[in-house]
Amino acid sequence: MGRRKHEMAERLKEEKRQRIIAKLRNHRTSARKTRMVADLIRGKDVVKALNILRFTRKGSAPVIEKLLVSAINNWEQKNPERDIEEVNLYIKEIRVDEAGMLKRIQPAPQGRAHRIRKRMSHITIELAEKESE
Repeated sequence: MGRRKHEMAERLKEEKRQRIIAKLRNHRTSARKTRMVADLIRGKDVVKALNILRFTRKGSAPVIEKLLVSAINNWEQKNPERDIEEVNLYIKEIRVDEAGMLKRIQPAPQGRAHRIRKRMSHITIELAEKESE
């Protein structure tokens, strides 16, 4: 590998180490339903987002709350010398993508069959620190 390519690869690895990400794969709720909850907290402070999720009555809210706590723990693992109260963490990006689906068959009248698609989703949360003025 050339020097330029090697330096670029090292820079990309370092940037990846600095990102605070938590992922959940194959969540058994459709992406459309999960996006409704994700839209509530996109761009919000972490503490405010946790409060919103705690009092939201959608089925995906507890799952996203647990994922957000995991992302906060990931930040603490990467920054052991810093205190979380002093840093303004916010949700930089929350993405809900479609995953695979389970295909089932439901019997229908006159010997027919209807296809049932049980959809799943992938959820990705990325945190960042707000720049203080």
